Amino acid sequence: MARRGNHVGAIWQKLRLVVVHSTEVYSSLDINSSPLAGIGLEIELPEFSFEQVQELVKRYRLDWSASQIEQLIIMVGGHPYLMDKALDYLQRQQVTLDQLLLAAPTEAGPFSDHLRRHLGNLQQHPELAVALAEVVKANDWVKIPSTQLFKLQSMGLIKLQGNRVMPSCDLYRQYFRERLGVEVISA
Repeated sequence: MARRGNHVGAIWQKLRLVVVHSTEVYSSLDINSSPLAGIGLEIELPEFSFEQVQELVKRYRLDWSASQIEQLIIMVGGHPYLMDKALDYLQRQQVTLDQLLLAAPTEAGPFSDHLRRHLGNLQQHPELAVALAEVVKANDWVKIPSTQLFKLQSMGLIKLQGNRVMPSCDLYRQYFRERLGVEVISA
């Protein structure tokens, strides 16, 4: 039994617990009743910076210019999972950056499973598909309803600036423009 002042109690006092969870499933949850609401400190991981991507490119032993790194960042953002997947694909498949950029938003590309999973979520929640269609249709920041904004941001599909949003990366803009049957609006 753990009691204050005894040996077992001292051991339990050293215990620290880290709970990690993904917000991607928020699309199907009632945002007003999260089982994790109010528990601990919420930390949102930021996207990789240019310098961090540059370091990652070096670790994959790719000899790239700043322009090439920027092209990859435009396609996948600084999203850690997408960045790792892209660099791993480039190394394993021995394709060029241009080949990756062409294949990326297609069903034959390295992100197809990831993109189809998001598409499946959107098809189950038409209100999110409609909101995302509005976002990918525009070439600039747009406003969408708060509930859809929260859920799409939790899924990682959009980024927020003030009360306006845009796709978090060009991969999502290109893929969902086609999959959601969106006609582009000129700015």
